[in-house]
Amino acid sequence: MDIRVEKTRQSIINAFIELRSHRELERITIKELCEKARINKSTFYSHYQDIYHLSDTLETEVVVSIMENLSHPEKVLEDTADFSRELFMGFLAKDALIGILFSGSRSKCLVQKIEIALKELVFGAYPQYRENRDINIMLTYILYGCYYAFYENRKYGDVPVLSSITELTGETAAAALKMVNK
Repeated sequence: MDIRVEKTRQSIINAFIELRSHRELERITIKELCEKARINKSTFYSHYQDIYHLSDTLETEVVVSIMENLSHPEKVLEDTADFSRELFMGFLAKDALIGILFSGSRSKCLVQKIEIALKELVFGAYPQYRENRDINIMLTYILYGCYYAFYENRKYGDVPVLSSITELTGETAAAALKMVNK
């Protein structure tokens, strides 16, 4: 990629994150973003369709980067507790950025994007389960349960909450897989 294009893109991203850290997505204008990034509006539009496209692109990049850094994604159904621990550690490593990008009206988008990425990962490793209703339900159930349990209970400390959630996830997944494989 052309270095100038990459620098412009990085300038747009930095300006967006700075603005987003103080304001709701809906309150950020292209005009102020371009002023902060020191670019023309036409330059912005050569990279992104609108502010929502920019936000969605960055959100997706965060989720994809976490999923790509999992050391053994094939363990998702074999050792669900270990997999979920590694997944949560990946999200904790990007906690500040996640807190900015997925705040306000975008808060529910994180778990939705994780679900899409997780199912792609699972069905890439286990294509025979792609159309299996029970596996799809199990993945959604565990993911949404873990996600909300973690974020609602962080006041108890990330490490103890993570420990409880990963243990419960492992037991829940094992029981669900037994039921599915009957």
